[in-house]
Amino acid sequence: MIRKFLNAEGGRLVADEIGDGPRTVLFLHGGGQTRHAWGGTAQRLAGIGWRCISMDQRGHGESDWSATGSYRFIDYAADARAVATVLGMESGEKPVAVGASLGGLSSLLAQGDGANGEPCFRALVLVDIVPQMDPRGVEKIQGFMRAHAREGFADIAEAADAVARYLPHRPRPKSLDGLRKNLRLSPDGRWRWHWDPRFLEGESSVNAQWREAEALLHRCVSALSVPVLLVRGGASELVTPEAAQAFLELAPHAHYVDVAQARHMVAGDRNDVFSNAVETFLDRLEHAI
Repeated sequence: MIRKFLNAEGGRLVADEIGDGPRTVLFLHGGGQTRHAWGGTAQRLAGIGWRCISMDQRGHGESDWSATGSYRFIDYAADARAVATVLGMESGEKPVAVGASLGGLSSLLAQGDGANGEPCFRALVLVDIVPQMDPRGVEKIQGFMRAHAREGFADIAEAADAVARYLPHRPRPKSLDGLRKNLRLSPDGRWRWHWDPRFLEGESSVNAQWREAEALLHRCVSALSVPVLLVRGGASELVTPEAAQAFLELAPHAHYVDVAQARHMVAGDRNDVFSNAVETFLDRLEHAI
């Protein structure tokens, strides 16, 4: 079922709702992705009694592009809090957030540093993201995103070739249907990624005010009191083992899973292992009540 929410500036957010259980998981994808990144895991959790909300974040997928070009981490955090508030009112309890990269930072900032506002999630699953990211990994990922952001591709097969060069470790899918969901056909006949190019550009892009955001993120981690699971890709470009350990020192109660042979997009690289880890964490969460 398609759901629609309002983001913090009144724009439309589009989401898939899978399952009708009394407990809710809000899935927040990474930068440049769409809500379809979570399909396998969301279906699996719905099958064991969870209501799964997989949302296109602002400027991505079918959700509205920001009228003001506002794509800072704090903007995404405000959206996550707005949606979490609605979901909490619907079910009577706060949702669990499962966030990859951008989505993980959004949920962490939305949860807060203990100084401003009530926490909005009952638990967090952070997928290959910590406050201290490897700048070389950030540059590599954003370099791929920028490479065809403006000019696009002649067809979906050309986009598939670009993805295959970037992810040589991942078997090339037999069907292009999944990739098609991450692209839009422009009036000029070119296929472009389904996200606003301003996401990476300008004074209000995701790269703006990073130093301030990083300091706030560290405070948010230190203030965490809810159950937390950190899932790292064993071959991550973004999160080093040392950075993961630094996170665990700030949040010693957090659970930690290192997924061998997975890079930054853990759920796409090893969905079976990733889903197992999330299901185990949620089962532990339920039995702790």
